[in-house]
Amino acid sequence: MRRHTRSRTAFRIVAGASALALMLAGCGSRDDSGRSGAGDSGTSPGITDTTLTLGITTPLSGATAGPGTCTVAGVKAYFGAKNAEGGIKFGDGKTRTVEIKALDDGYDPQKAKANYDQLKGDVFAMTAGLGTPTNRAWRQAAIADEVPQVLVMTGDPIFSDEKESPWQLGFVPKYQNEGEAMGELLATSGGEHKVAILSQNDDYGKGYVEGFKKAIEGKDNIKVVKELTYEATDTSVDAQLTELASSGADVFFNAMSITPLMISSLQKAQQLNWKPSWFLPSNTSSPGAILEPGGASAYPGVYSVSFAKAPASPAFASDEDVQTYLAALKQYGDYPDPPAFPHCQWSWMVGATLDQAFQKMKEPTRESFMEALRSIKDYQAPLMLEGTSVDTTQGDQPAVSSVVVQKYNGRGYDTVQSFD
Repeated sequence: MRRHTRSRTAFRIVAGASALALMLAGCGSRDDSGRSGAGDSGTSPGITDTTLTLGITTPLSGATAGPGTCTVAGVKAYFGAKNAEGGIKFGDGKTRTVEIKALDDGYDPQKAKANYDQLKGDVFAMTAGLGTPTNRAWRQAAIADEVPQVLVMTGDPIFSDEKESPWQLGFVPKYQNEGEAMGELLATSGGEHKVAILSQNDDYGKGYVEGFKKAIEGKDNIKVVKELTYEATDTSVDAQLTELASSGADVFFNAMSITPLMISSLQKAQQLNWKPSWFLPSNTSSPGAILEPGGASAYPGVYSVSFAKAPASPAFASDEDVQTYLAALKQYGDYPDPPAFPHCQWSWMVGATLDQAFQKMKEPTRESFMEALRSIKDYQAPLMLEGTSVDTTQGDQPAVSSVVVQKYNGRGYDTVQSFD
């Protein structure tokens, strides 16, 4: 197994609203401004002696609804199972159940901000939501309100910079580190390679490309021969694919976040009879939802990175963690089928990481929670791959900083240590 180390340990790398769950139960000390300061009862909004409420704004409709729905399902499943067992014993000695309020932002930053404004007075913390522009839309407001915005699904480094974002913490690895991990794998090859790059024209795409180029810098046998971008609002990248195919590149680094565009890219390249090896971000590399419909088996290699066990992989068919997770996802997460997107596994891990923080927080306040959350080190959350862990103690990294590079095998992924 390949483990990419960075800094101290390993690579830290990276979604009319309808409520999925509206189960607010008796939250005391409500402060409609959402401010963190404890009220007369000594507690922050969204927590009582018996319950704690979490808020999520995430895409539950539109092009990113698949992974967005997963960001809610995993958290609901985790705490649904814990609630059925009687709740979680917090560090202040009280046992509480955890409820979820989730709203659809459709991957629209304005809706995400409106959702936050709607939720902030009722919830103890916001968590798990998918998307860089959507999370950025209310980051400053959460700082001003002193509302935790934690373990969110974005690889934007700003959410993992404690000085810039004192009330935030990202969950998935930073974009740069995913890109760097893939670049390092390519750098293991002694062959001559021409690389074509397509990236989203925002911080997401730029981060991946930055990391990838850093890893291949100085490698005379690897040359970037063509580099293009697309806009997140584009509905087709056929023109870019046609131009990139003409470059004759044998490696394609596609830093793309939109599921339908990734599928159409895989299909379009085959129509052009361009069959390079592909490098894909972790959030757009789902075997069932993207690679199979895209016909990815036509390519000599499709590589991505991961830190979570894939339930569809034969290697984990009888894994105890996976079986427990799938049963809870069906019973408590309103998700009856095995998930096609890794975000379900990630949000299950988010629930487990929050659980760790709840057990450590000494007071029913957001300040105590943030202190506890930033003290988790070398935690092997359920579903994590060997060689990966949760570590929140570094001030410039997200909660997950470890990934392995994997290659698509037609059904799932195998961990690899070199570029074939």
